[in-house]
Amino acid sequence: MQTEVIDLKKAKLELVAKRGYRNWVTRYKEGFHVKTRPCDISLETLRHLAKGKGENAFCLYDLIMNLLELGSGFELNEIDSEDKMMVIDRYLFLLDIIRYEYMKRAGWLESYPGENLALVELIVDYVKLGPSLQAELPLLKEDHPDYKQYLEMNTFEKTEFIRKLIPGILKEIERKP
Repeated sequence: MQTEVIDLKKAKLELVAKRGYRNWVTRYKEGFHVKTRPCDISLETLRHLAKGKGENAFCLYDLIMNLLELGSGFELNEIDSEDKMMVIDRYLFLLDIIRYEYMKRAGWLESYPGENLALVELIVDYVKLGPSLQAELPLLKEDHPDYKQYLEMNTFEKTEFIRKLIPGILKEIERKP
């Protein structure tokens, strides 16, 4: 008789990820799992999530709250203020990651910090990963019309420049059917 060692932490994380993704599976008709990275999400789903409002925002809140074992996204307004801020911080961080992935696929960015990490990992390990990833800059593609100007900017200006791209990508998203 051979005994099998089960990693309880990993099994629990897979269970809460499955619960957290249940609304994503229903809404977006894709398979999501504990190792789903931004690049694994379809363009159509990214387009919806990047909007960051309505049912799409709920899906992000629901995933985060389930992973943090704070309940469903429906209960966001019922949790204490400290937990609510913890969820909102992760929501804003995750929303940026999703928007950066969309910008990358649109040909605006070469790469961005955290792109090879799973969404679950980005949320669960946010305290450890978030600050360092937020301190790094996405890299603008060389063929972007403002690339030469971007190269001449300091870090603060580059950060501001990238943030100013977000409304443009949201307008592009809205133009798509």
